[in-house]
Amino acid sequence: MKTAPKTFHVKSFGCQMNVYDGERMTELMAADGMVATDDAAAADLVVLNTCHIREKATEKVYSDIGRLRKVAGEQGRAPMIAVAGCVAQAEGDEIVRRAKVDVVVGPQAYHKLPDLVAKAAAGAPALDTDMPLLSKFGALPARRRVGASAFLTVQEGCDKFCTYCVVPYTRGAEVSRPFAAIVDEAKALVDAGAREITLLGQNVNAWSGDGHDLGSLIRALDRIPGLARIRYTTSHPNDMTQGLIDAHRDVESLMPFLHLPVQSGSDRVLKAMNRSHDRDSYLRLLDRVRAVRPDIALSGDFIVGFPGETEAEFAETLALVDAVGYAQAFSFKYSPRPGTPAATMADEVPAAVMDERLQRLQAALNRDQHAFNAASVNRDCQVLVERRGKLPGQVLGKSPWLQSVHLITDAAIGDLLDVTLTAAGPNSLTGVERVARAA
Repeated sequence: MKTAPKTFHVKSFGCQMNVYDGERMTELMAADGMVATDDAAAADLVVLNTCHIREKATEKVYSDIGRLRKVAGEQGRAPMIAVAGCVAQAEGDEIVRRAKVDVVVGPQAYHKLPDLVAKAAAGAPALDTDMPLLSKFGALPARRRVGASAFLTVQEGCDKFCTYCVVPYTRGAEVSRPFAAIVDEAKALVDAGAREITLLGQNVNAWSGDGHDLGSLIRALDRIPGLARIRYTTSHPNDMTQGLIDAHRDVESLMPFLHLPVQSGSDRVLKAMNRSHDRDSYLRLLDRVRAVRPDIALSGDFIVGFPGETEAEFAETLALVDAVGYAQAFSFKYSPRPGTPAATMADEVPAAVMDERLQRLQAALNRDQHAFNAASVNRDCQVLVERRGKLPGQVLGKSPWLQSVHLITDAAIGDLLDVTLTAAGPNSLTGVERVARAA
């Protein structure tokens, strides 16, 4: 029988939804009487909240387990290790066999984590990868303290079945949380200190409930006193309703930023990916959004080296990047995931070719991000202060367009400052307050 852990550390990998889940796990364990620590090496329980999107992310989990055990062994300790999240869901028993961890819990069952830890401490099997519909949200503790910007999951799962993606298998079918539950949690987040809320979902704009779409949900959240900013991610082009587009025109608190993955600029590759949109429909959709919010910053996701991708098809992706002018973007080499249709497709692109294409794509995306930041210089905007910087009096915050902004001020975390952006780098900007603070 193991000793029941008293301290714990949660480490999250991957997407913003994993960050949210990690925060909720932290609250669960704290509500159960355990004490959080930032030092994984000193914790009695380490929870690795995992991502299964890419092969390297999966292998990193096993590397982290080995590293944790080595450090603990040098200290004469044997911490309890729990693997949560999408790798746990996908590989369940295999993790127990390969890594001999104490607890394995999937992303839809982590509300049971305290009970599973207790079982493991008693020497009983502690694995749960069930997918009950949304029961975890009702079992989670109330949010008591959050930062100036907070995440709020409103939708989980995916029904799109892109041929490269494991999400439908690890997170399940698309499910929307109830309208009233979301509004209540948003109010609780504001009461706990949030000035900005980012709505999360694998396909967040597929959220619907009680006669509402995401656009009308955003309008309802806009009426919460004290909530200054609303964002949402990640979206699918097929779920951008006119109501959501109109919200970008009408709702002042909805920030002018849209993350809308496209993945490729080639229609043949998009069809092979089962993306259900083509290049032209994607560009027309962006035109509709820009028509109602001309200053919107656009972000996207790209995969290079999908099976069968030719040099000419990759050139179509570069041409789409040139046409859009992304403010930010994420780009990856194709990574075959077991159980997905693309993993068995022929015409694998050589690794060296993928590497070279990724470098060219990232050069184009970095060029456009730097250009967007440079065009922001001398712009007036509000910056939400999120944390302290490294220099005396320095704070870091976000512009409406999700740019990181550094400035010197005596403002508090959570303050919204009127700022002029004065200088731009590739990844952040510098600003100065427009109005001096009262002594």
